[in-house]
Amino acid sequence: MEGVYTGMITHTLKTDEADLVYDVRGPLPTADGRPPLFMIGQPMDAAGFTSLAEHSAERTVVTYDPRGLGRSVRRDGRVDHSPTTQAADVHAVIEALGAGPVDMFASSGGAVTALALVAAYPQDVVTLVAHEPPLVSLLPDAEAAERAGAAVREAYQKSGWGAGMAAFIAMTQWTGEFTDAYFAQPAPDPAAFGMPVEDDGSRDDPLLSDRSAAVAGYRPDVEALAAAPTRVVIAVGEESAETLTGRTAVATAEFLGQEATVFPSHHGGFIGGEYGYAGQPEAFARKLREVLNG
Repeated sequence: MEGVYTGMITHTLKTDEADLVYDVRGPLPTADGRPPLFMIGQPMDAAGFTSLAEHSAERTVVTYDPRGLGRSVRRDGRVDHSPTTQAADVHAVIEALGAGPVDMFASSGGAVTALALVAAYPQDVVTLVAHEPPLVSLLPDAEAAERAGAAVREAYQKSGWGAGMAAFIAMTQWTGEFTDAYFAQPAPDPAAFGMPVEDDGSRDDPLLSDRSAAVAGYRPDVEALAAAPTRVVIAVGEESAETLTGRTAVATAEFLGQEATVFPSHHGGFIGGEYGYAGQPEAFARKLREVLNG
């Protein structure tokens, strides 16, 4: 099916395991002959790229909802989120576009999916900008970081979404390695972060449960990435360089034999004010344009 929105056409690609919903802003084939710019996240869906897409209006921009998230319905009988499975989904969408290889901006768990995509389907992407992939296993303090993540899941399982999200925010705001001082802190108060204290009983959040464990646990295939024709750029936020995802970005870049490229703002630096955690989407788009043109 197709639905027309202002400046955007929404499509649904039906595969054997999922209905993948994706949006195209601009013409295909592209008006200037440049590759479409595909933006992906995880567990964030296409809605999180609205501001960045608006500031990248000179390009044909494609966004999508990963299977089981947002508008994309899965039929595979599973609830976990796997980078390799999602990479196959993104490959299917790129094939459906029929416009050749794409440029890609991928953030957070989407950056992990993108690294898996380039390793498995090396002809799909011309340039990949992978922004702060949360590859915890690459950190020098990986064991402590995994312990911190386990504490977030424990808070969520024990007390619900508000407690889990408060613990997650405290973890992602911590700067530097996870030391004894981090673990000695009292459990954060959800109300202090504007989170609900009440437990609604749900335990299926893709960020706070163990459903996305394969994302943080993914290990990039260095040889496959090196052999691919894709130019891979690992990006880190200038404000988040010492936090968990900033440190994982730096560690990923080192793992791949490069230095991380600094982008404006923080982990959500491309996001507008609609989510209450505004970055600098206009400045971010300028930097993305500069990197893609490089």
